[in-house]
Amino acid sequence: MIIENRIKRILKEGGVAIGTMVAHFRVPSIALMLKAAGFDFFFIDREHGSIGVAAMADLIVAARGAGIAPIVRVPALEPQLLAHPLDLGAAGILCPQTETKEEVELIVRSTKYYPLGERGMSLRNIHTDFERGKGDEVTKKLNEETLIVLQVETAKGIDNLERLVEVEGVDAAFVGPNDLSQTLGIPGQIHHPEVVKRIERLIEVCQKAGVAPGLHTYDVDSAKEWLKKGIKLLGFTGDAPLIVDTGAKATSELREFLKSL
Repeated sequence: MIIENRIKRILKEGGVAIGTMVAHFRVPSIALMLKAAGFDFFFIDREHGSIGVAAMADLIVAARGAGIAPIVRVPALEPQLLAHPLDLGAAGILCPQTETKEEVELIVRSTKYYPLGERGMSLRNIHTDFERGKGDEVTKKLNEETLIVLQVETAKGIDNLERLVEVEGVDAAFVGPNDLSQTLGIPGQIHHPEVVKRIERLIEVCQKAGVAPGLHTYDVDSAKEWLKKGIKLLGFTGDAPLIVDTGAKATSELREFLKSL
């Protein structure tokens, strides 16, 4: 059975999807935890995280069962790396460091079946629950349900954005603010006016192109501000920060309380 991509439907209807990043927590139960926490999706980070192929496959299967969408951030824009997570049941792909139209065309060619692309066919796999189906019907449905997100995280990518999002098959463009700040010569200054200006440009270009604008955020107040400005695919912090920051706040308060005893 091919699962309907709820995130794609939300974005097409103009709604907002909220997710987080899983980079180090390799136990499948994290999918159930994030679903219980209210997230719509989570990125499985194979670019900067410690998650290998086997752990990725386990997380995807758990997410499909829990009803939360798993989107894989691939480590590089290579055909096999782009397509393989989709065969294993990922709801979509996050494509880092996307800067040119040629790269976007490669992404679509690698992740979509005929007539949009040339993705290798493995039709009885996790993405179809190993069920039989007619090739033309299965590939059409999988093309419809696969979510393709460009991660635009350089000044060059932002400058080229109109050409990136005009490629058929692109569903969203997602800003990585830290990398963007670095390419502007202000590493880590994600609230700098030059960074803000380019994120606002991404929102404007995406809205004109009918593509969902996305952004990774690190605190609730900033996330609210960007939602007001039109962000639709919202990434909020990640597994390690959620644990470390929540734990640090609690232990700090408890140690201060101990001083008063």
